[in-house]
Amino acid sequence: MKIPFVDLKIQYQSIKDEIICEINKILNNNEYILGKEVANFEQKFAGIHKANFCVGTNNGTSALQVALNALLQPNGINNEEIFKTECIIPVNTYIATAEAVAGIGAKVVLVDCNQFYNIDVNKIEEKITSNTKVLIPVHLYGQPADMDPILKLAEKYKLFVLEDCAQAHLATYKGKSVGTFGDIGAFSFYPGKNLGAYGEAGACITNSEKLYDYMYSYRNHGQSSKYYHDIIGHNFRMEGIQGAVLNVKLRYLEKWTELRRKNAYLYNKYLKNTEHVETPNEIEDSYSVYHLYVIKVKDRNKLCKHLEQNGIATGIHYPIPINEQKAFFHLNDDAINFPTIDKDKNNILSLPMYPELTSDKIEYISKVINEFYQKL
Repeated sequence: MKIPFVDLKIQYQSIKDEIICEINKILNNNEYILGKEVANFEQKFAGIHKANFCVGTNNGTSALQVALNALLQPNGINNEEIFKTECIIPVNTYIATAEAVAGIGAKVVLVDCNQFYNIDVNKIEEKITSNTKVLIPVHLYGQPADMDPILKLAEKYKLFVLEDCAQAHLATYKGKSVGTFGDIGAFSFYPGKNLGAYGEAGACITNSEKLYDYMYSYRNHGQSSKYYHDIIGHNFRMEGIQGAVLNVKLRYLEKWTELRRKNAYLYNKYLKNTEHVETPNEIEDSYSVYHLYVIKVKDRNKLCKHLEQNGIATGIHYPIPINEQKAFFHLNDDAINFPTIDKDKNNILSLPMYPELTSDKIEYISKVINEFYQKL
């Protein structure tokens, strides 16, 4: 049996006719950049998260940069001051989170993760200085971060909160959609995401009309109207075809999310009594959307080889934490500052996870893992 880590083809086949129809509309009306379909998607995506506004971008990293510029530039932080500005992020995240901060000229400040793989809220306050301006919790793997203490710290120190929701479409914390707790929520629609485009795309959601107006202008060269540029912006516009694709796929997102959760619980059931395997935990009062299903294991490399020999693809998210990336050596942060991720980085393993993954395949994957540890 061959089981890929993710199967985008099977999902495409199930909605192929709808996708082709919507793409043909774009080709016929020539709305290749922004346009009606992007605007329709922005409205629907905001609505499904119960946010007031949404701004589509060309990718998720751009969404983070658009958001950071909207938070910092209109609030009196000039180009000279931006280099002193500090943004706190978790050490366990994809490089894009750190890259977006560095990309606007600000300083990345790292915090260790907790048992849910997200930022350890008990270690944030010690990293806050007079230069700290933004807290960026990441809802990693589709698991919501613990937002209540983060919001309390933001209020105490008058900080902005930018939620990195790249892997957490429709996730909720205490009944409220992630991305709507802070000032802005940034999303990615990379093809493999829970809601994926057929190429690159991203978006920001917010309840602030002021922030929306700035982001709406900034992502389109700072225009207020054609050829009138009120601010120095950038070309971060979403393509019309991606808006059309996302509109189709958005109709299925709730169903696909429930299938992911069902698959996660099947894994939990089959792996519950497996020695040397720790299945993921969910934070209390959360609705996790399982972009990734990540376990902690013993002898990970040997297990990966065993799974591969049995036709099962796996992944590691992420094998090298931010503090160990060459691009961020200048931070001078060594492993002693991040004991949790330093331990977990050698044990975490992502198993196949997508809505179309069948129960018999999950049972097979779990059986192969069980057999491996029985022979140790």
